Amino acid sequence: MPQRTDYPHFQPITTRWHDNDAYGHVNNVTYYSFFDTAVNTYLIEVGGLDIHDGEVVGFVVSSACDYFASIAFPDRVEIGLRVGKLGNSSVQYELAVFKSGDDEACAAGRFVHVFVDRVSNQPVAIPAGLRGALERLAV
Repeated sequence: MPQRTDYPHFQPITTRWHDNDAYGHVNNVTYYSFFDTAVNTYLIEVGGLDIHDGEVVGFVVSSACDYFASIAFPDRVEIGLRVGKLGNSSVQYELAVFKSGDDEACAAGRFVHVFVDRVSNQPVAIPAGLRGALERLAV
């Protein structure tokens, strides 16, 4: 079970009423939205990623999630973020969902971004600013 101490960065997320499904807990697909939010917030705020006009964009090419305990609105959660593998044009993020104040994860996931040229969609080297931000999260 992933622990809070396994992650160097956290992004707070507030669950929303419509995140709950018919079973009364946050639906599994919403966790992927949490992961996207945590990663892209970090890339924009720390790495300087320009999602609107930048020459480079990140495409998700692989993703997965394992679930250990449910969460439900109005839980406040924190997404732990680390980098498991950093390549020339790709990065594998490892993430975990923690209820605020809890040490054990409710879920753990991973996804891979490949950075590509916005116009050609061809892989490119991760720009220096982004690479530096990602290196800070490497385990």
